[in-house]
This record gives sequence, C-alpha cells and structure tokens, in this order.
Amino acid sequence: MEAHPSGTYVLVTFVPPGHSGKVLDAMFDAGAGKIGNYDRCAFVSRGTGRFRPLAGADPFIGTAGKDTFVDEERLELIVPEEAVKPVIDALRKAHPYEEPALYLFALDPRCLKKSKKPEQA
Repeated sequence: MEAHPSGTYVLVTFVPPGHSGKVLDAMFDAGAGKIGNYDRCAFVSRGTGRFRPLAGADPFIGTAGKDTFVDEERLELIVPEEAVKPVIDALRKAHPYEEPALYLFALDPRCLKKSKKPEQA
C-alpha cells in the first residue's frame, strides 16, 4: 500500500463485548490511538454484526452454514503510517475471531490539527 499524503489512517474493527479492552490495548501498544497531546484515543460503539460461516470455517461464534447475528463493539482508532502494519498484526493476534473484519481509511490532511507540544514539567 502506498502512503497517503496525510500519513494518517483510521482503522475500524468489530469485536464481541468483553474483548474490546484486550484488542484496544494491543493496538495502543503497537502505536494506534495517538491524537496530538492525547494517547489511547478510540471511539467505541455498539451494534449488531451478521455473518454466515462457510464450510471449513472455525468460528468463535456461530455454526457453519447458518446465519449468525451477534452483539459487537465497533472500535475506531487513528493510526500513523509507520504503525499500520504493527497495529494490524497486533489486532489479528489479540482478536478472538478467526477472520476479524477491519477497514483502513486514509485521513484527509485537512482533518489534522497541529497540536502544541505539551508543557515540560
């Protein structure tokens, strides 16, 4: 993937309730979630996911061949270019699903604010 001019992305994934802390911590530790003078930033919302495991799948939830509806939490985080691969690797390792859904969107540079440096204590 070629770098986007802003060098910043938004990563979105979906996890079952009770697993978001582990997945978020893994992504934070890999470099996600820093916005200006803040870190460990994420947006978490609840919704319903649906899928049907196919033959040969080993689903965390559900049964092969049957439509499955599950409560999930949508996690959204900022990821700098240099952390994209480590963050995705950490997400996949920490996520309970066999095939976690994830989206990576380039952030328009106009959305970025240049933060003042934190005051030195």
